[in-house]
Amino acid sequence: MYDALFRLVLRRIPSETAHRLGFGLIRGVGAAPVLGPRLGASLAPSDPVLRTRALGLDFASPLGLAAGFDKDAHGVTALGRIGFGAVEIGTVTGRAQPGNPAPRLFRLVDDRALINRMGFNNAGAPAVAPRLAALRARPEPGAPVLGVNIGKSKAVPAGDAVSDYRTSARLLGPFADYVVVNVSSPNTPGLRDLQQVDVLEPLLTAVRAELDDLPGGIRVPLLVKITVDLADADVDAVADLAVRLGLDGVVATNTTVSRDGLSTPVAQVEAMGAGGISGRPLAHRSAEVLRRLRSRLSAGQEVVSVGGIEDAHDAYRRIRAGAALVQSYTAFVYGGLFWPSRLNRELAALLRADGHRSVTDAVGADL
Repeated sequence: MYDALFRLVLRRIPSETAHRLGFGLIRGVGAAPVLGPRLGASLAPSDPVLRTRALGLDFASPLGLAAGFDKDAHGVTALGRIGFGAVEIGTVTGRAQPGNPAPRLFRLVDDRALINRMGFNNAGAPAVAPRLAALRARPEPGAPVLGVNIGKSKAVPAGDAVSDYRTSARLLGPFADYVVVNVSSPNTPGLRDLQQVDVLEPLLTAVRAELDDLPGGIRVPLLVKITVDLADADVDAVADLAVRLGLDGVVATNTTVSRDGLSTPVAQVEAMGAGGISGRPLAHRSAEVLRRLRSRLSAGQEVVSVGGIEDAHDAYRRIRAGAALVQSYTAFVYGGLFWPSRLNRELAALLRADGHRSVTDAVGADL
């Protein structure tokens, strides 16, 4: 049914408009007082074989929603009810910002991909923090693990980036189950330069210090998100930095600026303009980066694998290659409301077929 709806209706609507309509529907249905809990009872992950422990946290499913879908934490509860074991909100910046001019989100249907140059459009950490506080004040059974992805405000000079990230960590960290420092979007000028280890080290050190100073004495796990476009030597350097700093993990990978190997006609892609590509085209390289990171990180440091995960078989291969958790965004856009629960159901069958009692048992089985 969703395939027909997408083919006949949603693909004919501008992508960002379709996103708002679809997300509005999920929020409306998933958060409804009666219908929402019923939806959660049928779609939320409940099969014990899907349970996994990573980052010192318990996940009902290893499947998370990648940052970019719920930028301002409007639908965390609803998204958990339809099958996500974790929801990573953001990217949130220290200051509110509108992002880049529209149109800024495009579908590459033949490639099962998206191009976006959103530019970290979000309400800003001061506005998102009270929303997270309200969410935490009304804890729900089976709520998804909450990740908070933070980035640099466009208006902030590169020299003040550390202070900007610290602001977001200070305001949002008290409500996060884990925090991700995003230095890998191609849509904020100069952001990817922060992936250089000599720049990245003081940034991550400062954010870690900010999280360690939060009241309550609870340690919030810290991860860094890197791009799929990093060369092997740079991936190794980030992994070695993560080991040296004692980071809790790496989220790999963000979008690519490459246009190689696409099925969509070149002229059509060029007409869409700049931006990062997500979805199926990332699959091969994202899996390579996962294996490279896993070979260099220490035990207990996790890789969250994202990029080109379209079904349960993709998720299972990443888990067996060493990913404790997986994330998706683009496949959810194309797959629709029931895609997360379908992936969970099929992943559970794959795990049982191989004799695993939980996802944790399967992590790194191919290593």
